[in-house]
Amino acid sequence: MTLRNWSENIRFESGAVHAPRTVEGLQEIVRASGKVRVLGARHSFNDAAAIDEQVDVDGTQEVTRDPAWAYISLEALDTPVEIDRERGTVTCSGGITYGELCRRMHAEVVALHNTASLPHITVAGACSTATHGSGDGNGNLATAVVGLEIVTADGELKTVTLEEDGETFEGSVVALGGMGVVVRMTLATQPAYSMQQYVYRDLPSVELYANFDEIMSGAYSVSLFPDWQDEKVNQVWFKHRTGTVGESDGGKAAALEPVDLGLPSALYGAKAASTDLHPVPDLSTEGLTVQMGVPGAWHDRLHHFQIDSTPASGDELQTEYFVPRAHAVSALQAVEGLRDRFKSILWISEIRSVAADRLWLSQSYSTPTIGIHFSWRKNWAAVREVLPLVEEALAPFEMRPHWGKLFTVPPKRVQAAYPKMADFKALLRSTDPDGKFRNGYLDRFVFG
Repeated sequence: MTLRNWSENIRFESGAVHAPRTVEGLQEIVRASGKVRVLGARHSFNDAAAIDEQVDVDGTQEVTRDPAWAYISLEALDTPVEIDRERGTVTCSGGITYGELCRRMHAEVVALHNTASLPHITVAGACSTATHGSGDGNGNLATAVVGLEIVTADGELKTVTLEEDGETFEGSVVALGGMGVVVRMTLATQPAYSMQQYVYRDLPSVELYANFDEIMSGAYSVSLFPDWQDEKVNQVWFKHRTGTVGESDGGKAAALEPVDLGLPSALYGAKAASTDLHPVPDLSTEGLTVQMGVPGAWHDRLHHFQIDSTPASGDELQTEYFVPRAHAVSALQAVEGLRDRFKSILWISEIRSVAADRLWLSQSYSTPTIGIHFSWRKNWAAVREVLPLVEEALAPFEMRPHWGKLFTVPPKRVQAAYPKMADFKALLRSTDPDGKFRNGYLDRFVFG
C-alpha cells in the first residue's frame, strides 16, 4: 500500500515503515538502518520527511525501495506522559499529538502557552519545523521545549536540555529531523486557563494597515483570514485568555462562567459575527472550536479545530512565509497587490504573529515575525506558477519560508536567511557524521 502525506501530494515508498513499541526496539532499528526518517502526522507538504530525494510534489516519479532504508513511526511507542509540578514541566513521547497531550495535561490542570491550529499533528514534528500558533507574546511551539531525548545515528540515547547544553540545545530543537529520532520531549507548563473566542467580519484593509499593531495585540491569540479580494480581511479571530481553571472544574468547559470583556459590536470597521463561522466561506463549522464568547478551557479554544476532530484528508496545498514584524504592513500590501494572480486557486490565507526566540532554525530567530499562510486548491501546476510571484514580492522583507510547506525559494537564499546556519550544519555533521538522518531535503536546504 502506498503511504502518503495528509494532502496526498507526497509518497513515502523508499523505505520500510517501523512502529517500535519500546525505545530499545527503536534503537535497534536505527543501528541496523542505513537511512532513517521519522513520520509523524505526515502534515508536511514537501519532502522534508521523505528519505528519497526523488519524491516530488507531483507524486508521479518512480522510487526504489532500499532494504537498508527505514521510516519510523512513534505512534506505538510506550512512553508515559509525566507531569513534574515542582519543575513546571511535562515529559511526553515525541510522537504524541497535541490533541492527546493537551487532553491529558488539562486533566491535571496544567497547560501549554500555545498550540497549533490543528490538534492532530505531533509534538515532535511541529517543534522540529518551528510550527506555531499565534500571539504577540507567544513564541512558536518549539519555544516550550526545555529537554530532548534523541536516539542518535549509533543507536545511543542522548539527552539535550536547555539548562545544561546552552547553544547546542538552541540548535537541536528545530532540527528538521537531522539530529536523530526525538523519542521524548520535556515542555514547560503553566496553570490551566480559560478562554473565550470571538470573530469579527469584513475588516477593511485600510483599517488593518493603519491599526495593525493594535489589532494583532487585541487578544492573547489573533488570526486574520483574508482571501485578499475586495480590499478586506474576511474574518478576524480573537482568542481571549480570561482566567485560570481550578481542579474543581474537572476540565469541563460547562463549569466555566463567561467573562464580560466589554467588546464592541464593531471594531475598526469590522462587525462582530452573529453566528459561528468557518474561515473558508460555505464550509460547515462542525468540528471547529466554539466561538461567540462561550467560555472554554485553553485546549478547547487555542486550536482552531476541536481536539477530537481530525480532518480525514487535506484537499489543499499549503505555503507560509514569515517576515519580521517591522515589515508586516508593507509585506501584506505587497501580497494583496497580487490578488488577481491567485484568486482562482486560493481557499483562504491566515496571518498570525509569533514572538522572537533563540532557536537557530526558527523562522522567528532573533526577531518577532508575522506568518503569512496560504491554503491553496490542490493544483500544483497552478500553485507552482504563483509561488515565485509571491516570493518575489516578499523578497525585500527578509522573508523565511515555513520548513514544512511548499516554496520555491532557492536553497542559497534559504540558508542565507539564518545567521546560525553554518553552526547548525556543523552540529549535524558532529552528531551524524555519516548522514544517516540526511535526505534530499536536508542536502538541498542545509548542505547544498
